[in-house]
Amino acid sequence: MIAGYEPLIIQGGMGVAVSGWQLARAVALEGQLGVVSGTAIDVVLARRLQLGDPGGHVQRALAEFPFSDMAERILQRYYVPGGKAANQPFRAASVVQLQPSAEQLELLVAANFAEVFLAGEGHQGLIGVNYLEKIQPPTLASLYGAMLAGVDYVLMGAGIPRLIPGALDRLSRGEVAELPIAVADARPDESTVAAFDPETFGPGPPPSLKRPKFLAIVASATLASMLARKANGRVDGFVVEGPTAGGHNAPPRGEPVCNSRGEPVYGSRDEVDLGAMRALERPFWLAGSYGRPEQVVAALDEGAAGVQVGTAFAFCAESGLRDDLKRRVLAMSRAGAVDVLTDPAASPTGFPFKVLQLEGSLSESAYYEERTRVCDLGFLRQFYHLENGGLGWRCPAEPVDAYVRKGGDAADTVGRKCVCNALMANVGLGQVRGGARVELPLVTCGNDAAEVADFARRAGADGYRARDVIERLLSAVRRREAAECGGHLSPAAAAAHDER
Repeated sequence: MIAGYEPLIIQGGMGVAVSGWQLARAVALEGQLGVVSGTAIDVVLARRLQLGDPGGHVQRALAEFPFSDMAERILQRYYVPGGKAANQPFRAASVVQLQPSAEQLELLVAANFAEVFLAGEGHQGLIGVNYLEKIQPPTLASLYGAMLAGVDYVLMGAGIPRLIPGALDRLSRGEVAELPIAVADARPDESTVAAFDPETFGPGPPPSLKRPKFLAIVASATLASMLARKANGRVDGFVVEGPTAGGHNAPPRGEPVCNSRGEPVYGSRDEVDLGAMRALERPFWLAGSYGRPEQVVAALDEGAAGVQVGTAFAFCAESGLRDDLKRRVLAMSRAGAVDVLTDPAASPTGFPFKVLQLEGSLSESAYYEERTRVCDLGFLRQFYHLENGGLGWRCPAEPVDAYVRKGGDAADTVGRKCVCNALMANVGLGQVRGGARVELPLVTCGNDAAEVADFARRAGADGYRARDVIERLLSAVRRREAAECGGHLSPAAAAAHDER
């Protein structure tokens, strides 16, 4: 993969598996940064194998995994030739513990390797991987798997990833890496640490690996400045994400204020000081409603290296989102009927979460109330202390009685949705319950979902591709470059550029 240049467009890392390897590969082939989501990728790989591994892609990637015995064990455990029956539940991949078991480590490392390998297979374009700081136990093993596949960039948000740069440094040298784990009721002088040792993971000495660039996803120049000064290794750049972006948003600063729909209200204090970002003298990309050509130019004029765009790619042909969901959203966009709610309660993380209001999904209160609470994936759970001094975990989206029994406050469970299972359903990997009921989706996207129909090439088209997104996003930049070089586009060519 090519090093030494910065992409103009970063394709957002959307989980679970919306930003899969097919999307990242398509973007990288167009000369931009394709990003896979590493969130829950171990469960994704296990379920893909249980569906029979259509196309044989997972098996092809595992055949390249440096530890063949591990790959074989994973195939024996999860691969179902021809795929499981539609009414049969997926075999569970156990919830990753504070110190993952050998089986969990193998699956984590191999799954991250496979996703990055497939995204970068057969070309020299740039590939990144995105993780959430809030999801801590899988992080180190996940990073190692991505680095084994030669990942170029690591992006991380949903928290303060101050210690990730140092972990990348140590893993690249084959050394033990450690990360502190958040425990809900920890004392100020108490520390809980997770560790990963490349020396003991596989047979023989660990290889020296390329250290990928690290981009921190931030919502303020203050946080960016702190990370630039106090991270335990180099932060190579920043993605500055505004509150109109999809997925998790940073909460507003100051006393919480909500509008008539219960959405948090963002004000002037939440506007990013771009002058302060420029003063850091590190590349930064602007994100959150930057999915139009003129906004790319505006970002460059502000000193940004480019933009990160997620929502426009989420509904393109190469995205991992279910095709039926893509078609529905495209039709809603054409009809002017897209409604995205910033829900302050939906996510168990406590961060505001963008939710597309979609009939037949968990965004509808009737479906949410009808669903039997269950927490069997546990990616967004919280650790807490047991009476015996050990650690347990709880999640405000689990059964209320269980959460309260574990010391949680019942008020914290109100409105919480099982994001983990719902996001699996978004990409066709929803768990089957009781032999018939499949988990419902919960689609997250940015406010720009209202305009995704603009990327369709012609009226009435069923969809569009990642290439269409990139060509349209770059059209204004190319027009300006042509003008600055003394050339010009004819009115017809300019209109064609804009239409693309």
